[in-house]
Amino acid sequence: MELRGKQKRYLRARAHSYRPVFSVGKNGLTEAWLNQLAGALDNHELLKINIQQNSDATTAEAKEFIEPNTDIQVVQTIGRVLVLFKVSSEADKREISDTVKKI
Repeated sequence: MELRGKQKRYLRARAHSYRPVFSVGKNGLTEAWLNQLAGALDNHELLKINIQQNSDATTAEAKEFIEPNTDIQVVQTIGRVLVLFKVSSEADKREISDTVKKI
């Protein structure tokens, strides 16, 4: 699903109170980390990740690593925090994506 402006605005508002669940540390961006992230997004659909100070990766590098290699979309970038969205593969966990489709 390609997100439009109003849909991104809804997701940003919804994620405002969330705390970052995943971090990019000194090990950087790896396939194993990306697989764990995709699995978590399958359960939650909307997450925040944090890029730690000791990481060599930047937010732009993280975005360029995540989006082409998966169907995860970066909704927002604030400093070292990224808000990510992915439609769940399980129908009973698609609460957020069902709402986004209606917008």
